[in-house]
Amino acid sequence: MSMPIAATGPTAAAPSSAGVQRIVLDHEQRGISLQIALRGVLALFVVGTLLLLPPEVGGRACALIAGSYVLAVALLTVWLRTARPSAISWGWLGLYVDLIVLSALSLIAGQSSAQNWTAYVLLGGFFLLPVLAATQLHWGVCASVVIPTVAFYAIEAFATQDANAEPLASIILRVLVLAGVGIAAIGLSRIQRSRVTAISALANDRAQLLTQLTSVTDSERRTLAENLHDGALQYILAARMDLEDARELADPQAFGRLDQALTQSSQLLRSTVSELHPAVLAQSGLAIALGQLARAAAERAGLELLLDTEGWPGNARTGSDLLLFGTARELLANVVRHAQASRLEVSLDLHGDTAHLLIADDGVGADPTAVARRLAQGHIGLDSQRVKIEAAGGRFELETPAAGGTTIRISVPAKPASQ
Repeated sequence: MSMPIAATGPTAAAPSSAGVQRIVLDHEQRGISLQIALRGVLALFVVGTLLLLPPEVGGRACALIAGSYVLAVALLTVWLRTARPSAISWGWLGLYVDLIVLSALSLIAGQSSAQNWTAYVLLGGFFLLPVLAATQLHWGVCASVVIPTVAFYAIEAFATQDANAEPLASIILRVLVLAGVGIAAIGLSRIQRSRVTAISALANDRAQLLTQLTSVTDSERRTLAENLHDGALQYILAARMDLEDARELADPQAFGRLDQALTQSSQLLRSTVSELHPAVLAQSGLAIALGQLARAAAERAGLELLLDTEGWPGNARTGSDLLLFGTARELLANVVRHAQASRLEVSLDLHGDTAHLLIADDGVGADPTAVARRLAQGHIGLDSQRVKIEAAGGRFELETPAAGGTTIRISVPAKPASQ
């Protein structure tokens, strides 16, 4: 079992990586579109405030800043609409332009706050900045904008307190409200990012399942061919040679070898057929079927087997039996083919409505080089099993202890089959 959980090879992961990237880019572009629209509203607010409530002091400076801001907004809009990687990666810097412009205008207009309401009205624009920052999928960027926004808002409010004759309690309450909006914006940004991450994971799993569906037939045929060629076919060829010896020499020992070869062949063929269509699973239950599967795998690879199915009721039938059997078959096949182990441990038990399966070996463990090579060849084994288990509401845990080997623990809901 030297394969890890995550499939990162070209064949298994390339389609999913492209799909995940498209999902992330799509959400980021939507955020940019919203940011452009909100920045347009902020620019109209700034220009409208200066036109309808012009400051008594610093009017020319405010007009120059506002005009430069409108030009900057236009340039930012053109740049962001290109959806280039640079625009997506660095477009958030425009948020600091919004903050600097609004702060500068508020400070200049604050000098004449005793004569008009320009500075007081401009302070309302600060409440739009956290919403602008929330359009980013990175909560750290959002926080880096929200914190100075609240700080500048508080500074502006206290700077114009005497001119506006505003009570201290009013300023504190306004700052608290803006801080609340900022915290909500940061939280929203984190939630949106987590949703994109979850969607990306689902897209990745879907792509892996599609890849598995396209390769499962070939994989099963290859496994069947390997089992027949390395097992039953070799015994049959040996039996044919012994039969020729018996005909020519009438050697009694040849008949004994012939009988042994045919017996082994029948057992191997029966085992192969059972793996392909586990009738014993329906007849005798998962514990017995898993025991036969584990013993066949151990015998095939010459492994010492530690089997424990005492925790599974003999007559238990659950809706997850076939899933657990198929998963165990794949994991045991990995042990036989790749683990280079000498010891195999298999345990199965049922606690309430949850089935627990453990498969461990003392082999080479998860070698990243071998994993990448096999994934490049289209072998997605372990990861496809993880996807199946998690799709059924279960857990798939893989450990590679420092001492070597691989341990896989699986837990999956296992309600009675009749339910």
